[in-house]
Amino acid sequence: MSTQAIGVPAGEQAIEQRVAQLQAMIERTRTLAAGTVPTSIASGSTSTSTSTSQPANFASALQAASSADATSANYSTAAYQPTSAPASGEYAALIEQAAQRNGVEPALLQGLIQQESGFDPNAQSSAGAAGLTQLMPGTASSMGVANPLDPAESIEGGARYLGQLRRQFGGNTTDALAAYNAGPGAVQQYGGVPPYAETESYVSKVLGYAEGFRSGAPAGAMT
Repeated sequence: MSTQAIGVPAGEQAIEQRVAQLQAMIERTRTLAAGTVPTSIASGSTSTSTSTSQPANFASALQAASSADATSANYSTAAYQPTSAPASGEYAALIEQAAQRNGVEPALLQGLIQQESGFDPNAQSSAGAAGLTQLMPGTASSMGVANPLDPAESIEGGARYLGQLRRQFGGNTTDALAAYNAGPGAVQQYGGVPPYAETESYVSKVLGYAEGFRSGAPAGAMT
């Protein structure tokens, strides 16, 4: 998946501050874990890099730090209820419908799209990821997406993949986001968010954006 940073304008300082807080929590957790050597990985890669040790409680610490805001952790595929503010913007209906079908909170799906593509349906990465949800070709195909540059297909495919990852990791939204970025194999290897700076930043940014959308920011407002 693409992990390009999307700039946050001055008008969204509250969201920017929350992202910074989440990143600070990550840094404190990593500082307490002696011997950890975080590494970043290429977009969409499922390969892993080595580190001297992995803080066993990193994922749980990050989850605890963000659980108050990441309410999507309570969503289930079987019983989705739109308790957050409805999605808004050009793709509102598509996001709401895809989220409901796949047991994903609309605000979380919006946050993922914001981080992945900045709501640019034609976004493409050098690694081959494309569309609003930046699905890699193999992932897009497995999710039934024929044209990742089609907004409806990309949103549905991204929601389907994120919902699948949440189920794979027992409803843990933090791990699911990490797997969306680094690949399920890396999350399985480390028993949670892998110690990659890029992935840790990705997770905190998506959660921060989701909080902003949950508070009522319109889709695309933070591009």
